Amino acid sequence: MTTTLHDVTAGAFTRTLRAFEGVLAKGRAHCESHGVPLEDVLETRLIADMLPFRFQVICVAHHSLGAFLGVEEGAFGSPAVNGQDFDDLQEMIAETRAGLLEYGPEAVHGLAENPVRLGNIRTFTGERFLLSFSLPNFYFHAATAYD
Repeated sequence: MTTTLHDVTAGAFTRTLRAFEGVLAKGRAHCESHGVPLEDVLETRLIADMLPFRFQVICVAHHSLGAFLGVEEGAFGSPAVNGQDFDDLQEMIAETRAGLLEYGPEAVHGLAENPVRLGNIRTFTGERFLLSFSLPNFYFHAATAYD
């Protein structure tokens, strides 16, 4: 069996995002049943110098669908954080998962050699960027948001 770039990126992103949608739904239900304001959760940090839950969720979208868009455009920057509320975050994750369906195997493999610039730091091939930068960051932010 051969593992493809599509399998380890779009496939992994999609599976994790589906689970992440469930985590957000369960988190919302827990907060609502225990009278915890969702706005409080959005600003929760694991430690004082770490960015809040809201940012972690945004980064999950940014390092999955946003990574493919960055490789297509040839540049990847910081995510937009615009005071999204819990509804916005849930919608963002659902839209991200839906958007990934447009990246079938041929589309993903077609991005492999595209040059992508990461800020002013470095230029990668699309494949290296996805595997060595976005995929680890995607899992980091998904796990941090889950925590």
